[in-house]
Amino acid sequence: MLATRNLTFDYGPSKRFIFPDVRCANQETLLILGQSGTGKTTFLHLLALLLHPKSGSVMIDQTDLTQLNAAQTAAFRAKHIGIVYQKPHFVSSLSVMDNLLLANYLASKPQQKDRARELAGQLGFSEHLNKKTNQLSQGEQQRVSIARAVMNQPGLILADEPTSSLDDENTDRVVQLLREQSAQIGAGLVIVTHDQRLKDAFPNRVFL
Repeated sequence: MLATRNLTFDYGPSKRFIFPDVRCANQETLLILGQSGTGKTTFLHLLALLLHPKSGSVMIDQTDLTQLNAAQTAAFRAKHIGIVYQKPHFVSSLSVMDNLLLANYLASKPQQKDRARELAGQLGFSEHLNKKTNQLSQGEQQRVSIARAVMNQPGLILADEPTSSLDDENTDRVVQLLREQSAQIGAGLVIVTHDQRLKDAFPNRVFL
């Protein structure tokens, strides 16, 4: 269960965001919508404590992330939150497989090669597991990013425009995978998007 209350964030004296309170139950999907400049990505980063709010709270399963120190925040994020960034971030010297297994390492969990192979099959990049990520197309990189986000079966999945570079077929794959992961592990799913295809797939929405 995710719940926020009275979240605000300042980029400076002239740019302040005041966000609505949101709730996202386990196995529920919440779309964050709004025009450019309304703070959608900022809001997602606050939910992951990649940014620290000026005020307010972010509660995940009765834990207020804003009260954790830096080390506690990093450990909680690695174990309980999966993040799909708008632009994928990888360790370029590692293979696709090793980038997936890095999620296990950061969460202090055993390497799960079978799970990595399963996700690669579901998202259609099995033949690329031994390649470097810079050898992949933009769409392939995005699918690897999504697989990495769900490697640890997190309780909350945060996705920033997860289908922006994907065609209809691969968008359907991503939607199906995110639905399945949310259902299987009881995870909440929060998506920032402009993609009309996702708006049609998920009716629960918040407008910024």
